[in-house]
Amino acid sequence: MASMSRSLAAWVAGLGYGDLPDSVIDRAKGVTLQALTSALVGHRFDDARAALAMMREEEAGGAGACTVLVDGTKLSRGGAALVNAETVFAGGKWDTFRMLTHPGCAIIPAALAAAESGGSTGRDYLTAVAAGYEVMERMAAEVIPTVMARGFHAGPVFAIFGAAIAAAKLGGLNAGQIHGAIAQCVNLASGNLEGARSGGRSLREGGAVRNAFLAVAMARHGTPGGETVLEGEAGFYHAYAGDNRGRLTYSFTADRQADLARVTEGLGREWYFLETLYRIYSTAGYNIAHVAVAAALTQEHDIAYEDVAEIACVVNWLETEYPSPAFPARGRGPAVDSPHYYAAWGVVRRGFPLDKFPQRGTGEDDPPEVLELMHRVTITPSHRQALFAPRITIHLKDGRAVSAEGTGAEFIWDFDEEARRVRGLAPSLPIPAAQFDALITACRDLDAPGRADRLIALTLPPAA
Repeated sequence: MASMSRSLAAWVAGLGYGDLPDSVIDRAKGVTLQALTSALVGHRFDDARAALAMMREEEAGGAGACTVLVDGTKLSRGGAALVNAETVFAGGKWDTFRMLTHPGCAIIPAALAAAESGGSTGRDYLTAVAAGYEVMERMAAEVIPTVMARGFHAGPVFAIFGAAIAAAKLGGLNAGQIHGAIAQCVNLASGNLEGARSGGRSLREGGAVRNAFLAVAMARHGTPGGETVLEGEAGFYHAYAGDNRGRLTYSFTADRQADLARVTEGLGREWYFLETLYRIYSTAGYNIAHVAVAAALTQEHDIAYEDVAEIACVVNWLETEYPSPAFPARGRGPAVDSPHYYAAWGVVRRGFPLDKFPQRGTGEDDPPEVLELMHRVTITPSHRQALFAPRITIHLKDGRAVSAEGTGAEFIWDFDEEARRVRGLAPSLPIPAAQFDALITACRDLDAPGRADRLIALTLPPAA
């Protein structure tokens, strides 16, 4: 029987654009637009600027082949991808898979850099993006909470695989070489929680995507990887999840046993990629559902702030133990950027501003009603509640109570809905509205003839 990495590599090598379902093509276009929009938002923040300054210094005197989004600086593939990943991350408009990974922060920068340096078509780009997402998300799906409980950050630990697969596919690597790239990703995967918990900032997807290009280069030049680097006794799952037979310390449900065979089962028939959702507000993913469900409930029953006595939210238990039950964040009561706060926004304003970023202090001021009401919101954890699917009950002052429950899929939509949503950001972006419309159209038409890197130029302000 082929090893896990051999099976994944064979599927990736054989995957063609014609094998992609329409829904997968549509999602690849959508996550691309989401990441590029996030880069347009994030380019002005200090962490994105610091990444650019660092890589300019690191690569001084080099001949860069790839472009930094929004800025236009030329760097190496790995350098441009690192800066672009940091810029996407800074913008806060990520996609999310199973709460704790954000594939687009690494896969899209890797795919853009590989496509630009290789002159790839839009169809080749879409195929590589779909492959990268599918491999990363299959590898991560069931073990994310356990990996986090061991002190690793699942985001960059798994992102390197998605980024490497996308780059390897666009680079024309064969199945044996892709297997080798996966093996080197095991050696280069990294990410830890303690820096952020103790007042620092951890290297995340930016480091993962730069290391992904190193893994691909090693594989291209024939560095052998080993056969059972994922499932072997000392392999990836043993090292990062503590067990190579699927035993879990934590899970999104009460189940403590994962079937690692599912990582390779149904490739090309069942697409984990389609579970990827859009974190349209700049906050932790589980918060976005509090806005959506509370706003819909308030709209349906025509509830005003003055009518509300209290709000009760029942949520998936892991959402109350972020980022990990082993290392929960401090201060989980009502506060700005807490679930209580977003539920209150949903009731008071029936939505949340797209251009507001509470952690950075940008956007409009919080209404006094939101800051008051959030102290009348309670959050109750439950193993039975699905991720991003809170059950919200609004208790009214007249004694009535109304309830609604999320599905977890409110932020999974097609490209047209993604385009409609992100257009609301146009006034705050560094490019003219007409140019942003052109970028949206270019993402929609990625499968038309032409190079994929035409997207990059459309992120550059006219002055650049």
